[in-house]
Amino acid sequence: MPRTAPGTRADYRAFVPLQTRWADNDEYGHMNNAAYLVLVDTAVSYWQMQQDIAIRGPWAHRFVVVETGMRFHAEMGFPDPVTAGLRIGHLGTSSFRFDIGLFRGEAETANAEGFFAMVLTGQDGKPRPLPDTLRTKFETILS
Repeated sequence: MPRTAPGTRADYRAFVPLQTRWADNDEYGHMNNAAYLVLVDTAVSYWQMQQDIAIRGPWAHRFVVVETGMRFHAEMGFPDPVTAGLRIGHLGTSSFRFDIGLFRGEAETANAEGFFAMVLTGQDGKPRPLPDTLRTKFETILS
């Protein structure tokens, strides 16, 4: 099966600077696979906060991750700076998917690409429609 080519910065709509940590490296001297997902989660959280989307507290929206994945193209590791590129790859009634490219330093092609599919739920855990205020914010980075 042919490998999917890495995405480029031009494929993404918003960018969040991040930093790798010493603890991200594994026994073999490269970044542990789980650390990539931590970077993805952190990038999504930072972007939401930048958009004034509460992620904690009584006004926070209850987003539940229902699917996630990661494709690796090239290694990264501490002390590499990372830029996360974000876009919304799907925007449904109650669900949406963040697509995230992780770029080592100022690289033009992604070292890794992942996604978080999420659903907005109420306190009862059942899906509920995205309010227009959220939909409008997600549309600014819709691909």
